[in-house]
Amino acid sequence: MQHNGIGELQVQIFESRSALRDYLSTRRDGRVALVPTMGFLHAGHMALVAAARARGDTVVASLFVNPTQFGEAADLAAYPRDETRDMAMFRQGGVDAVFMPPVDEMYAPDAETVVEVTELSKVLTGAVRPGHFRGVTTVVAKLFNIVQPDLAFFGEKDFQQLQVIRRMVKDLDFPVEIVGVPTVREADGLAMSSRNVRLGAEDRAAAVVLSRALFAAAERCRDGASAEELQEFITKTIAAEPRADIMGVDLCDAETLEPATGEITRPVVALLAVAFGDVLLIDQHVLNPDAGA
Repeated sequence: MQHNGIGELQVQIFESRSALRDYLSTRRDGRVALVPTMGFLHAGHMALVAAARARGDTVVASLFVNPTQFGEAADLAAYPRDETRDMAMFRQGGVDAVFMPPVDEMYAPDAETVVEVTELSKVLTGAVRPGHFRGVTTVVAKLFNIVQPDLAFFGEKDFQQLQVIRRMVKDLDFPVEIVGVPTVREADGLAMSSRNVRLGAEDRAAAVVLSRALFAAAERCRDGASAEELQEFITKTIAAEPRADIMGVDLCDAETLEPATGEITRPVVALLAVAFGDVLLIDQHVLNPDAGA
């Protein structure tokens, strides 16, 4: 179904694959840029839209809360939604078309096929949330096939997800350029996330420890700290916050996600998965031993 607008919004909205494909068939003379989202937009999403608008001739955003990447039904049910607000933000950001399919449009009841990046999906967040990245890569592969974008934009905050998608694109020869966009943060440093709204006041205040630990670790990296020293420092800094429940603190090569050890001679990424109450937050920061970084 295609709508020419909701209220005053002049944004093309598509609920079916066929209608979106028909629309895009008239836009192939320029570059098509895709911004996949699960809605409940914030400034981090809009940074993706702005980057897509800067490089694409037609910007398509998807709004689909993907059930296959949630481990528990309760987590899926708790995911925040505000489609009216999302549409207003998409329009303000200059999105040309929004793909907003129902679940049965994306997944047939008898669907059997999944797309999985086998090794990168097992480690780090994948070890904490088994099956999560399989759900991500399956839905992203489907979006790539439906939209056939020239470029696709993903946030660096979900650093492992970004690397998993890059590996999938490389391995399966998708003709799409994957563009990583730097993490957007609140004024106090907390990485913007749709999950932040679920934090109580005390947990929200406590969660700032994540960015504080990462930024302090970046300074120590430039001062010559080893991988082991950096990991210990980050862990101790977060553990000192009693409301933080550490699920993972990992220091990895920024390209391969292999565990970093010893002297840091090339960029590494610190990846965090920390729960505050029942809300699991992730954050990341690339640590560069270059003093000028």
